[in-house]
Amino acid sequence: MLATDSFLEYLQFERNYAAGTVSYYLADVHELQEFGKKLRGDVEPADVDAELVRDWITSLMDEGLASNTINRKLSSVRAYFKFLLKRGEVATDPLRKVTGPKRKKPLPVFVKEKEMDRLLDDMDFGEGFEGCRDRMVVEMLYETGMRRAELVGLNDVDVDFSESVIKVTGKRNKQRLIPFDEELRHSMEEYMAVRNDAVPMRSGAFFVGKKGRRISQSVVAQIVKQNLSKVVTIKKRSPHVLRHTFATVMLNNGADLDAIKELLGHESLATTEVYTHTTFEELKKVYNQAHPRA
Repeated sequence: MLATDSFLEYLQFERNYAAGTVSYYLADVHELQEFGKKLRGDVEPADVDAELVRDWITSLMDEGLASNTINRKLSSVRAYFKFLLKRGEVATDPLRKVTGPKRKKPLPVFVKEKEMDRLLDDMDFGEGFEGCRDRMVVEMLYETGMRRAELVGLNDVDVDFSESVIKVTGKRNKQRLIPFDEELRHSMEEYMAVRNDAVPMRSGAFFVGKKGRRISQSVVAQIVKQNLSKVVTIKKRSPHVLRHTFATVMLNNGADLDAIKELLGHESLATTEVYTHTTFEELKKVYNQAHPRA
């Protein structure tokens, strides 16, 4: 089942693929051919069926290849058989009922609880209003799980100290209430006192800059990245990481999944369930590190 010269010319001149891409296509087709030889002896294109292709996929998965790599190989073979079908060299496309492995969604990145404690309890956020504000940004994201846009859109009137709740406006203007404890209350009151003294002329936004205008999402991202860098080395250090951290910490400390869903403002419980996989991965990691027979 050699990739013919005409297929090579098709890739180069009709599809205008780069030389590197062409070599990948040919190598993938030859790889399937070699696999077919091991199972069935010499295999011609017309002899290839869905069963052989599926066996090949299984062998690639057993070798530990990533789903992206396997799907790329399938794409090469798919192009080859479509080419042969168009030329009348095969009667059917053996890949028409074959699907590749599903791409695994990456697990949410989060910061460990002890690292967040070290950041909020021991690290210096800077002097004056901006230092106080930056700490408040990190603490608010971590203790409420709100999205970056929700934090930026927060107004003073959204914080109800009498009921200890924050009204958050999420996606599609859907509103939800997030409760807060005494520690966050104290932090918010301290921040507001410093802010009101340093920036007497300001908008009604809860988080503002030195000129009194609502801070931007890019400023929030920079604040989080700069301060998370003090305690973690993970590449992703975004506000959404703190949202993931909130959910993971809540789950690890016994919170009900439905309650976490409501606090995060998720439409579906399936979206929230990804955090159960995150915590299970942590359990596996701890087991492998700690158990003498692991």
